[in-house]
Amino acid sequence: MKTTIKLDLLTTDRVTLMTTRTFEDQGQEYETPPHAKAYINSVDGRDELMAEVPEPYLSAVLAVWGEKPTVTPKELER
Repeated sequence: MKTTIKLDLLTTDRVTLMTTRTFEDQGQEYETPPHAKAYINSVDGRDELMAEVPEPYLSAVLAVWGEKPTVTPKELER
């Protein structure tokens, strides 16, 4: 099975990752519908991103996000 990840809507505050999987069955290729997951540049969001997103995608997101979270818990409540 092949997994394809695309970074979508990458800003300093958030990112959405689109994941599709391609598999082969009896010589025919099939692709799953894309699965989207959003991450927020908060303390918890960064922890979740680091636990779930493989390289080189993780480094690409963190390069845009910088070293510190930009979204605080109060902003998430809005």
